[in-house]
Amino acid sequence: MPQDGAVLPYVYRVTKYDPADRDEHGRYPGPQDIVSDHGESEAAYLQAVAAFAADAGIDRLAVREPGVPSLAHLGVTAAADDYGLGALFSNGLHGFHDGAEVQLPTALELVRCMLRESGAWCRLEADGTFEVHVGWDQYLYVCTSRPSEEAVARTRALGLFPENLGASPYAVETESPDVQRPADAEFWSAVAWAVASGRAGLLEETYVEGASPWHPLSGDTLGNVRAGLVPRARLAVWPALSPDVGAVLGSLPDEGLVEAVWQDADGRVHRALADEDDHAELTVRMAGATAAALMPVYADEYVPLFTAVLPDSDGVVRARWRTEPTPDDRKWAFLKSLRAGQVVAGTVIETAPFGVTFVDVEGHVGIINIPELSWRPLAHPSDVVSVGQRIHAQVLGVDAVRGRLALSLRALLDDPMKELTAQVGTTVLGPVTKLVPFGVFVRIEERENGLEGLVHNSELTGPQVGDPRFGIEIGRALRVKILDVDLERRRITLSQRQADPEV
Repeated sequence: MPQDGAVLPYVYRVTKYDPADRDEHGRYPGPQDIVSDHGESEAAYLQAVAAFAADAGIDRLAVREPGVPSLAHLGVTAAADDYGLGALFSNGLHGFHDGAEVQLPTALELVRCMLRESGAWCRLEADGTFEVHVGWDQYLYVCTSRPSEEAVARTRALGLFPENLGASPYAVETESPDVQRPADAEFWSAVAWAVASGRAGLLEETYVEGASPWHPLSGDTLGNVRAGLVPRARLAVWPALSPDVGAVLGSLPDEGLVEAVWQDADGRVHRALADEDDHAELTVRMAGATAAALMPVYADEYVPLFTAVLPDSDGVVRARWRTEPTPDDRKWAFLKSLRAGQVVAGTVIETAPFGVTFVDVEGHVGIINIPELSWRPLAHPSDVVSVGQRIHAQVLGVDAVRGRLALSLRALLDDPMKELTAQVGTTVLGPVTKLVPFGVFVRIEERENGLEGLVHNSELTGPQVGDPRFGIEIGRALRVKILDVDLERRRITLSQRQADPEV
């Protein structure tokens, strides 16, 4: 069976235009009207679609990629009866969403709406085996997985003209180099984190091309907003609206189109497209608003914080439309491609005084905390790395919710403590580096940042009364015996009392 979005082998263009009237450019300059007659011709189109559906054994179709003209521009009034969909879907546009399944009679009424150019449009499909596309000027395309001789004959009998084509001009294009982010549990955790941190506060929902309701987000409203979204909607997360409505209105551009979004005193969010001639009306419309923002409408300026598409209830994203990936989306896709233990290459871009090293890994920032720079003690990251240095590091963990990448340099280095395990039981001479209430630390490697071990008070020699460390000071050389090397807890246990006497 052909997969979703595959090109079906039999494609028929059905029109009321006689091919004999076609000019040398392929157009039909004949007397036929290019709009629906709301009568016999329109009925013939619907009967033709029904005949092709019968040949294919189809009795229900799914709405795909629905769209309507945007009504957000000031001065534009809503189409009567929800673009003619009011009688077809009990909840209006909310029922006209990608993946909505309708019985064949309802599908035929959708074809009627599109023939009448009511504004609503969609592809109608069934199981990857049957498709109906309505084009401009009464051009209709039927794509099917099997020959339709009877339907072709029936179409001709209805006074229409079916023609075989290689493909429909309205066939969907699904190829995209970017990975689509799904609005799954991880996405909503990221939204909750962005809202809690004050980074986000507004959600744009697009379930029909041309209709984008906006929802204010807070910790209290996030659950209800999520539950009320229309299936397969595209989502875009934005910063919160500004409470300084006056400043927002004052920033209206002298020319060009903008989208104003504002929240009224009842908490409802409104939107309107406006140009320089609409500023006065927009100011009146926004009177009493409690918060507002100006949103970009041009593709090169439209950059929300991050985006996603709602998956179906089984977690699979079946909507073919996609969101334009933002920098955050690209970072998410990159992080999702990584696994703990993987080795990545990067360039050191900063060494912070508090011990964190920032590394550019394919345009994304990874962090190496100072303990992960070396097995040995460090005073500053610059003891090991320098800005501009190219390094390899191991992925410790990926936090796609907060967008964090934790790396380790030392994981790729030999652990010097492992070599010391072979020296357990031997005696070494080393300087005292630190005095603590429960003992002293002694460096047992002949290097400035060598490994250190603890000599507990009970393993020190000297007076038994008072401070057992009496007479010991930092820098003094002590002869100590290595009693234990614990790799898991990173501890070296030493004893002065058990050390072998100097030969």
